[in-house]
Amino acid sequence: MSSISSDVASTLPSAEAFALPLEPTARTTVTRGRNRVVADRAKLLDLLADGLMAHVGVDGGDHPVVLPCAYAVAVDGPDEGGTLYLHGSVAAGWIRRLLADPARATVCVTVTELDGLVTARSPFHHSMNYRSAVVVGRAREVVDPDERRHALDLVVDHMVPGRSATLRPSTRKELAATAVLAVPLAEASMKERAGGPVDDEADVATGTWGGHIPLRRVADAPLPDPDASGAVPQDVAARAAGLADRAVRATAR
Repeated sequence: MSSISSDVASTLPSAEAFALPLEPTARTTVTRGRNRVVADRAKLLDLLADGLMAHVGVDGGDHPVVLPCAYAVAVDGPDEGGTLYLHGSVAAGWIRRLLADPARATVCVTVTELDGLVTARSPFHHSMNYRSAVVVGRAREVVDPDERRHALDLVVDHMVPGRSATLRPSTRKELAATAVLAVPLAEASMKERAGGPVDDEADVATGTWGGHIPLRRVADAPLPDPDASGAVPQDVAARAAGLADRAVRATAR
């Protein structure tokens, strides 16, 4: 796995960056459901570590665009509050527009984990149990070669920890075809909900059933493709087992 160059490493934030408050600006301040706001930045980082897919909101020109995207986080990255890395094809329209016009560089990234369905005693109080993060920031193109390689390794390792160290390096052609974006984690907010419904007393008195259905992500045993040889690699097997363990823990939410 490549490491960040000395030039990039010299810009890494101090440990004080991890104590940055959530909701630091008006555009990341939660205005509804304040009782569900999370103030602990460590919980935000835990959510980003658990999640596998982000949704990125960008200026699409004549309409907004929200796209699913693989991501990774460097908690000690070179941006304020740490760095959230996104990647995609240099041919993708949203990336081309973002890089060509600085006015479109501000993005909104969301990551949500759905933990349950809340079945209440009235339509109004039905809900979901979730952990949800919103990050707003100005995306920068990662051009430093070492940081690019490090970011792409992080994206691979976010899917399967340790996987990048077992693979051949990306070719120059592959790197040229890939855009890497970095978004500061400084501007972020998080909300979460857990448990059963919050029903009106009159509805509880009717005897209608209320509760919640816990949800969890399930990882089955890895399946080799037709050209695979040998046993499932340890990193892949460990990831599948880890996701299964996480699923068991999630049922307690």
